[in-house]
Amino acid sequence: MFKNTLLLIGALAAVSVAQPAAAQASTAPAAVRPLASCPAILKQNFKRLQDEAPQDLCQYAGKVVLVVNTASYCGFTKQYEGLEKLYAKYGSRGLVVLGFPSNDFGKQEPGNAKEIADLCFNTYGVKFPMFAKSVVTGPDANPLHSSLTKATGQAPKWNFTKYLIGRDGKVLEHFPSKVTPEDPALVGKIEQALAP
Repeated sequence: MFKNTLLLIGALAAVSVAQPAAAQASTAPAAVRPLASCPAILKQNFKRLQDEAPQDLCQYAGKVVLVVNTASYCGFTKQYEGLEKLYAKYGSRGLVVLGFPSNDFGKQEPGNAKEIADLCFNTYGVKFPMFAKSVVTGPDANPLHSSLTKATGQAPKWNFTKYLIGRDGKVLEHFPSKVTPEDPALVGKIEQALAP
């Protein structure tokens, strides 16, 4: 009888221990959220403008991305202000603006990283990510711009050309330099891409 009582106590203890563990197991998957998978177009690394620290663009997976090639001495340079306003307004909803300085057009970005960063951050108050100066057109174009050109059939023709990438990594639209950050066509496309 003593042996049967011990067996019964042991069985009850096993059941009481097993139930909470099972309950935990059933709630665990709901608590863990998978990270957004990185689309092919973002599987690239670029150096950050201010300190040349390598940056993996996969950190922007799941966001709406506006890629802009920039220049410090261009008639469109004041678009930095509008781009920063877009980033400030829609950043919390999932928009990120990525700036790529380039000297490809009119030699309007001749400066070094420190000079470019000074203009961006101190003159225009840019807070969105900026990357080291690179080539954005032709056979030597950086891999992101090569991919954007291939996806849209539109290479940048001047500074402040814009490409909009959806949360899924699909290139949604190309906007030429004259389309300002405040343009209803651009804003509308961003809002559409951000919609749940």
